[in-house]
Amino acid sequence: MDKEPLIQFIEQTLPIPRATVDRIADQFEDGVFAKNEYFVRAGKVSNDYLFLTDGVMRAYTLDTNGNEVTTGFYAKNRVVFEVSSFFMRRIFDENIQALTDCRGFILTFDKLNQLFHAMPEFREFGRAMLAREFAAYKQHTLALINQSAEERYADLIRTNREVFQSAQLKQIASYLGITDTSLSRIRREYAKKG
Repeated sequence: MDKEPLIQFIEQTLPIPRATVDRIADQFEDGVFAKNEYFVRAGKVSNDYLFLTDGVMRAYTLDTNGNEVTTGFYAKNRVVFEVSSFFMRRIFDENIQALTDCRGFILTFDKLNQLFHAMPEFREFGRAMLAREFAAYKQHTLALINQSAEERYADLIRTNREVFQSAQLKQIASYLGITDTSLSRIRREYAKKG
């Protein structure tokens, strides 16, 4: 696969000389996931870091009644990994599954650590990615508290429109923290405004 999208992503995240970016990109391997295939399954330790170039993935867990609750969506040009499992080597409590056929580039835990120790530029890139992912997670958590369901829906359309073509409505509803019925009502009202 052409690594240019990965190279551009690294360059946009942190200004690094092209030769260094190429050395980093060379450590990534092609990753292909068929629709419904799992990138990570609950009960395992996450060992891979994925830069997604095509497709949509969903993270979810099970509530105390065994119902799926969507905790995140990942679309094109996003990094997909579970921070605590990947870095702390803990068992993962979520699943990350391809909602569509997906392609990207994978860096293993061992290769990532080699790059961290060998290249200060990669440490800076890694730190920038952790900060970005933590900020996104915190923003979503706060939105569940201090935004209306309508605002959360509009924000998801603005930031991650691909999700609406790939995810089931019940998956979107659980991510937004609302019922399927509420989501249907919000969609109707949003369509009238647009």
